[in-house]
Amino acid sequence: MIKILIVEDDRVIVKNLSEVLRNEGFEADCAFGYNSALEKIETGSYDLMLLDVLLPDGNGFSLCKRIKSVTDCPVIFLTASADEFSVVTGLDIGADDYIEKPYRPRELISRIKSVLRRTGKSQSTVSLGNVRVDMDKAIVSKNGRDVFLSALEYRLFLVFLNNPGVTLSRNKLLSEIWDIAGDFVNDNTLTVYIKRLRDKIEDDAQNPKIILTVRGLGYKLGEQK
Repeated sequence: MIKILIVEDDRVIVKNLSEVLRNEGFEADCAFGYNSALEKIETGSYDLMLLDVLLPDGNGFSLCKRIKSVTDCPVIFLTASADEFSVVTGLDIGADDYIEKPYRPRELISRIKSVLRRTGKSQSTVSLGNVRVDMDKAIVSKNGRDVFLSALEYRLFLVFLNNPGVTLSRNKLLSEIWDIAGDFVNDNTLTVYIKRLRDKIEDDAQNPKIILTVRGLGYKLGEQK
């Protein structure tokens, strides 16, 4: 799974941006300043970083230089500092793209995917038995044939794919898919969508191997292959 580090001190932006990324099948982590970002880089591995220029304890340009000196991780500046000098400076020091705030979510995701492809970091296909999910193209197939999922069914599936091995409570699932497709989602509706998803992707929906029930706790994703 693609892991993205958000370096941004505005917690509201981080929360909203993390949700956008997770909705698209990415794993999102965050650092709220220069020093915390360096700690994350030293202890973790990331496929891409979204970086603000103005940080409370340092400068995004110098952080980008540091990142590029020790890793091959792509960097996209996501910042309100979008004057010509800032853009040129960011690109000249090695940034892979430069996006002005406020960003448009669809454009941001498209440009993230473009950078990942260009830098060879794209790992968008997940296999679960005879089911394959191309998260870059939002295509699900089973035995080589496309499986049509509604927007909410696909979002529900992504929640499981984003949390491999994690038991997800019904409340957690509801919070992740709430009103994603303009539909009212309650506990009963969740049961219906899990059944529909299983009917489409499982070989035997009565004995699921992909979306597993954890009695008394919730659901979790079966083992990926």
